[in-house]
Amino acid sequence: MDVHSIKVACSSCNLRELCLPMGLNSEEMDKLDSVISSRRRIKRGTALFNTGDKFTSLYAVRSGFFKTCVTTADGRDQVTGFQMTGEIIGLDGIVSDHHSCDAIALEDAEVCVMPFDDVEQLSREFTTLQHHVHKIMSREIVRDHSVMLLLGSMRAEERLAAFLLNLVQRLHARGFSQSELILRMTREEIGSYLGMKLETVSRTFSKFVEEGTIEVKQRYVHIKNTDALKQIVNPQTCR
Repeated sequence: MDVHSIKVACSSCNLRELCLPMGLNSEEMDKLDSVISSRRRIKRGTALFNTGDKFTSLYAVRSGFFKTCVTTADGRDQVTGFQMTGEIIGLDGIVSDHHSCDAIALEDAEVCVMPFDDVEQLSREFTTLQHHVHKIMSREIVRDHSVMLLLGSMRAEERLAAFLLNLVQRLHARGFSQSELILRMTREEIGSYLGMKLETVSRTFSKFVEEGTIEVKQRYVHIKNTDALKQIVNPQTCR
């Protein structure tokens, strides 16, 4: 792990609209710049933090892709989420002051380190930041509920369609294509996240290809018919 002590200026970062609140004045932005003072580079396959590590900071993903996972009682890795550029990792540690999951880089990545004590102190000083931190926490809760719904009541086709739509929507918000993406995670990791066996994931991908909904070349996915995926997930609203 390579830790940089270089100055990170949020004020000049082109990702700030994704991971920071809008509407901060120059004085507030300067204070925020003084808090977020370092970056950390994480090599593909290595951990940003592990279960049980002491919680000290939140991390804004500057580049790269992560997965968060927990180890089940029988020793299996259960993927609990995928995080990309402009998203915040580490909220799991707030509850007990220790991380409750592993955060593993799926490709070479870089994060901005946000010491939580400083963020908390600063959020008391200006409500815009406090509101934003609450918003991020709320988003995580909503995402957890969505995953529970996904695992609890959806068929395999619905799960994979919802996953692809969510992924491409998040990527599009970062300036990427609305219909093309490179999967940074393996089919096995997708299966772990969606509660599906590897064979079921592969079979469902093949089904979507045969139906002309998507085109797949290894990790490259081209969504040829977005409406068809939406129809699978929620047929009532797509008539």
